[in-house]
Amino acid sequence: MMKSLGHTVYLYAGTENEANVDELITCITEEDRVKSLDGKHFTQGSFNIHDAHWRSFNGKVIEEMNKRLKQKDFICLIGGTAHEPISDVFPSHMAVEYGIGYAGTFAKYRVFESYAWMHSVYAMHKNPTHVDGNFYDAVINGYFDSEMFPLQTQKEDYYLYIGRLIDRKGWRIAQQVCEKLGKRLIVAGPGDFSGYGEYVGTVDAEQRAKLYGGAIATFVPTLYIEPFANVHVESMACGTPVITTDWGVFTETVEQGKTGFRCRSLKDFCNATEDVKNLDPTYISNQSHSKYSVDVIKYKYEEYFRRLETLWDDGFYTE
Repeated sequence: MMKSLGHTVYLYAGTENEANVDELITCITEEDRVKSLDGKHFTQGSFNIHDAHWRSFNGKVIEEMNKRLKQKDFICLIGGTAHEPISDVFPSHMAVEYGIGYAGTFAKYRVFESYAWMHSVYAMHKNPTHVDGNFYDAVINGYFDSEMFPLQTQKEDYYLYIGRLIDRKGWRIAQQVCEKLGKRLIVAGPGDFSGYGEYVGTVDAEQRAKLYGGAIATFVPTLYIEPFANVHVESMACGTPVITTDWGVFTETVEQGKTGFRCRSLKDFCNATEDVKNLDPTYISNQSHSKYSVDVIKYKYEEYFRRLETLWDDGFYTE
């Protein structure tokens, strides 16, 4: 996103990457990355900074960053406290945690994926009545590439769940509802599948788009306070409404009775499977693309970084 706006971007990462950057600096081999997961899916990886793979990766990043870092460059970090050692080595630069959908934050400057999650993190370890806000934090939602998730108006006779197969993601609710009503349910995502539905394994972006596009609706019934859930905005981008719980990011992104339904009982979820059929796929898609596409979100990040730049001058009092 930032490269498209004329900025110089260095990416410190692994080898499996096609990002459009000025330079990709490899800081972990694919062999070591796979080894660090011990055969697990990447979503189950450890974020313990004392683990060998983090010590090795962070050390390599610091070594390579020392060769390239210039005055007033931003250091953008997405590993939470696992990346804190990088920030510690460069205290005269602004370290920004972006895309925060996790709890282990440390940076002075943070970009959260939703207001619900920002407020949750603010109050997480303190009495909420004693928490002050931070003018240089921000909320910038998650995003998708519009070309990868186009509107599809021809729906097939199935409902969809895509996500990690853990109870707190609520996938069992999708099973209970569809089994009770005799609805066809397709399930995709990492984890151990059992019970009702047709399991298709883990899927890439192209496969996700096809599954979204053909579904009557996508279930995203997260039980915890959902920070963002890219799945639901991708689904809406394809013109497919979502059926969610009624807290977290969904209170900000799901227009009740227009782009989906937020539910609080089994009856609500069951009713939603029929009510979604009356929603307009074109409206749903337009809303998602106009709010969460890369072409929209990149300007929000640009504005945020420009605001941080004022801290080199008068900050809050900059006219």
